[in-house]
Amino acid sequence: MPSPASPPELGPLQLAWLGDAVWELHQRLSHCAAPARPRDLHLKVVAAVRAEAQARALGQLEGLLREGERDLVRRGRNRAGRGPRSADAATYGQATGFETLLGWLFLHDQPRLDELLDHLQNINP
Repeated sequence: MPSPASPPELGPLQLAWLGDAVWELHQRLSHCAAPARPRDLHLKVVAAVRAEAQARALGQLEGLLREGERDLVRRGRNRAGRGPRSADAATYGQATGFETLLGWLFLHDQPRLDELLDHLQNINP
């Protein structure tokens, strides 16, 4: 596990992979606050971590992102590739950009990650 003082330097796709896990954990924590059956919780989380939902979340952050954060999103989006056949390439790219941002913030700026996730939580309770 990396120490907070020296996070590893990762490429956009590695950051996206990490960011995907950060987003899923955030969604799991958000959804488990209310009592529900495990299957129902699973379905809600799966819906929230799909590329379409991640692209919408990125859109909700658009006005809040700093220049460097927008650059991270662009780098992730540009490295995304086509994605699965079932997903629109542009949507998949936006989702990958969102994940890249989350992965970078997780490693480099936890308070900013918390701020952006709190903003999304307030929009999508």
